[in-house]
Amino acid sequence: MNETKIISLLNRVLNGNGKKLTKQNEYMFWSPFISHHKPKLQINVNTGKWHCWVSNNGGHNLYNLFKKLNVSTKYFNELKELTKDDDWQFKKQIKKDNQTILSLPNEFKPFYDSKDSIVKKHALKYLNNRGVTSDDILKYNIGYCDSGTYVNRIIIPSYDCDGNLNFFVGRDFYNSKMKYRNSPTSKNIIGFELLINWKEPITLVEGPLDAITVKRNCIPLFGKTIMSQLYHKIISEDVKVVYICLDNDAISDSLKIIDKLLKEDIDVRFIKLNEKDPNDIGFESFLHEQKKAEKMDFYSLIKHKLNEKPMRLLVD
Repeated sequence: MNETKIISLLNRVLNGNGKKLTKQNEYMFWSPFISHHKPKLQINVNTGKWHCWVSNNGGHNLYNLFKKLNVSTKYFNELKELTKDDDWQFKKQIKKDNQTILSLPNEFKPFYDSKDSIVKKHALKYLNNRGVTSDDILKYNIGYCDSGTYVNRIIIPSYDCDGNLNFFVGRDFYNSKMKYRNSPTSKNIIGFELLINWKEPITLVEGPLDAITVKRNCIPLFGKTIMSQLYHKIISEDVKVVYICLDNDAISDSLKIIDKLLKEDIDVRFIKLNEKDPNDIGFESFLHEQKKAEKMDFYSLIKHKLNEKPMRLLVD
């Protein structure tokens, strides 16, 4: 690794000159996460480990940091080239949860680092049809498998706040009967946690493609319920505003989540879509719907529940 070039790249990304510490390979930079009169972002340019001593943001490699900052594709590609022979790139190995180590499939191929093939072409076509851009692919480290258990599936990883893999979704791109084959681990995680700013409003959606469509501070539930880890995180971080936007066939599930959050005095906004989900309507239409989101209270919650009950009786 070329330390000088890494430091030059960091100076450009962080808009300032890093100050070398007495400890080997350690530098201090102005933190992009807080406003402070001193540099508070410490980075080890050898290992890639970084930590902001005020905001407490941190991670185990520079890819975590660049993803958190949503830097341009140009800087990602430059980092990839500078660190291609190092062992702290996007690591397939990941997190220990109840003695279970989660890793991406052995056959996982990132789009930015694999040869052209028919399978890759079909995978990219599928993502393009779903509105996923090349920047999205890089930002979320999306890849695919052309063999193995997850053959012919898009792989969308989710990383925790330390940059560790906590879940992944395998979505078939040939529209087989079994659309999804996900990681064999609990869904009691926080989807896309690495990219979340808890000081800003968050949006809860069902799937990762919905979250990628929404783009801004969006958490996929990987289902229709809010799991305990995410629920407690929202409370502990004192999140001020939460938007709920599940699929249009999950109104009752949305109301259950709204009920739980209202009991914690959280400002909840309900986005009720006419189309199936956020990915179906696209980013611009979603922003339009978000502006019309209904500010919920217990009175409006009861009204929605009463409106929903007759519909469920008709279905039953």
